[in-house]
Amino acid sequence: MASTDNTVESVESVVGVLFSKNRQECPEPIKAEVQGYIPNWLKGTLLRNGPGIHTIGEMSYNHWFDGLSLLHSFTFKNGEVFYRSKFLRSDTYNSNTEAQRIVVSEFGTMAYPDPCKNIFAKAFTYLSHVVPEFTDNCLINIIKFGDDYYASSETNFIRKIDPQTLDTIEKVDYMKYVTVNLATSHPHYDSAGNTINMGTSIGDKGKTKYMLFKVPPIAADNKKSPLKNAEVLCSISAHHLLSPSYYHSFGMTENYIIFIEQPLRLEIVKLATAYFRGVNWGSCISFNKDDKTWFHIIDKRTKKPVTEKFYSDSLVVYHHINAYEEDGHIVFDIVAYKDNSLYEMFYMANIRKNLKPETAMTSTPTYKRYVIPLQCAKKAEVGVNLVKLPETTATAVKVKEGEIYCQPEIKCEGIELPRINYAYNGKKYRYVYASHVEWRPIPTKIVKFDIVTKEMLEWTDDMCWPAEPLFVPHPDAKEEDDGVILSSIVSSDPKKSPFLLILDAKTFKEIGRASISADIHLDLHGIFIPHNN
Repeated sequence: MASTDNTVESVESVVGVLFSKNRQECPEPIKAEVQGYIPNWLKGTLLRNGPGIHTIGEMSYNHWFDGLSLLHSFTFKNGEVFYRSKFLRSDTYNSNTEAQRIVVSEFGTMAYPDPCKNIFAKAFTYLSHVVPEFTDNCLINIIKFGDDYYASSETNFIRKIDPQTLDTIEKVDYMKYVTVNLATSHPHYDSAGNTINMGTSIGDKGKTKYMLFKVPPIAADNKKSPLKNAEVLCSISAHHLLSPSYYHSFGMTENYIIFIEQPLRLEIVKLATAYFRGVNWGSCISFNKDDKTWFHIIDKRTKKPVTEKFYSDSLVVYHHINAYEEDGHIVFDIVAYKDNSLYEMFYMANIRKNLKPETAMTSTPTYKRYVIPLQCAKKAEVGVNLVKLPETTATAVKVKEGEIYCQPEIKCEGIELPRINYAYNGKKYRYVYASHVEWRPIPTKIVKFDIVTKEMLEWTDDMCWPAEPLFVPHPDAKEEDDGVILSSIVSSDPKKSPFLLILDAKTFKEIGRASISADIHLDLHGIFIPHNN
């Protein structure tokens, strides 16, 4: 287990290693030193994204999620591992490094013009948009459209990259294809190769909508970007037109999309005026604990939401785990919080406090299962639980005609960054792989949770901080957990090199680690790209 020494020195060491240290890129591949072994069948590239620069010149970002994107990759071939990393050459990166100061705003850090520059030109830029132009510092995830890969965040900009060299290729604006000002970094991929994602369209006169859109695997002429053929599948008007819900992900089954409209909301007027009020965009997100959480169920076949209105108590969710259909019900699993304190914890001013037990997390991530009955009989009496699945304690109670109140089954607590065997996405499944947190917001373990038995296997090592675990299936897999777990590990022990961890997904035993003599950072999300030869 990671060190729990809470002296000022140990806290400062952890903060420096994990959060405030600027990394150096490693643009040419270097060979890792392998302990144990790497399965010969494991062939491909693990591509990851996360913040790598936190200070530019004499200025520092206020929030960890604001740091400039650093891409890194681990390539597996013939039992060997090769590592490389490169900063995303976004417009944001180029402008900031050229100026040697922060000149592009991020959600937690508002940039102001150089006093020597014309402030009125900057002011005009902000006044000319309902929503100001956002950063293209795409530091959250790697997403796939057809055969192309993109670094992404949650704005309307994504950056195409070369997954082998990590070179930055081009800047893409979603707005040229679908009218979304914001989009998630967690799309879904269906069996036909389509990429399905959601975004928020913030229009004039309060016409704020949530847009579900699909991108086919190839463009019609095979030469242009698949985004040229993006199709809006469904749009849903926001409950609060000037304060739409913030959301980070959504759920998908074979026939349905699950979108959670939560009471964590973007205040559009505040967002548009933040620059002039001298506050950051993050302060324009508000949590309304007395509001309902609405579950929108969209039928992919009709491209319309189901007519019944499903809701629950207030909650905050960043990550969906999985969803599936069973006997006329939709089962969907999420990691939920009771408030939005998680985002606040990662302000740099707060991180040091949150690494001490006396300032422990106030909202524990909780694995919740909700069940939505698709057949809501009109003859059912008010107060009747409409869930008929025997294996769950989740309920969906009829409040009045067409309105159903849902309460979850609690599966476990303390897990975040959940991943599954994606071959089971949208299907009934058994295993979740996740980071595990205790009293602090930074994971010290990665775990495998068995939904059926409630058994939890874990991996941990002293003074080691694991990134999100990612499952890679064995090419001849016969069971759901036939494969390996990969996680990039950063250590706050100066005697330990960072390394890539390889676990047997079935037993959760370590089978190998690939130590890297490079400046590895704590990343956020990523993707595994299999190689066929």
